Amino acid sequence: MTHPHAQSAAPWHGTTILSARNEGKVVVIGDGQVSMGQTVMKPNARKVRRLHDGSVIGGFAGATADAFTLFERLEAKLERHNGQLLRAAVELAKDWRTDKYLRNLEAMMIVADREVTLVITGNGDVLEPTGGIVAIGSGGNFALSAARALADYEKDPEVLAKKAMAVAAEICVYTNDQFTLETIEIQA
Repeated sequence: MTHPHAQSAAPWHGTTILSARNEGKVVVIGDGQVSMGQTVMKPNARKVRRLHDGSVIGGFAGATADAFTLFERLEAKLERHNGQLLRAAVELAKDWRTDKYLRNLEAMMIVADREVTLVITGNGDVLEPTGGIVAIGSGGNFALSAARALADYEKDPEVLAKKAMAVAAEICVYTNDQFTLETIEIQA
């Protein structure tokens, strides 16, 4: 007889992705921790990357294989729509929600370019944050809270994002301080 609380496999946890933007640049930063149950499986996973010849940056929270599939699909949509991130994101969200295979993918994404920052979900959501700051993942609320508190005092989004992620890493057991940060300069 199995214990009523036993699970066949421990769930994978651990991601914090944060994006911040101001008039000069936009950043996406992510931690490196991948956990299974109470075990850190990998401390330095790369969950943030550049897409579409570097003009788009994105980070994912969720199952890694699912995220790679979604990044590949987004890349194809960006190619098809001449790098228009909003249009590509809407098309990806439609596919994600309606396609039989994609519907089962468990991930969320933050993507940004020079003009817009978006959160894309499997529910068909394409959300643009107010105030230029957004976060996802198990430590997302910690990072988001810290970033919003710092926003009036720290104008450089890279510094703000690193400080906010450090706060999340101190509080969330599924977040570490092995960060990957990508930046796009907005002003030419």
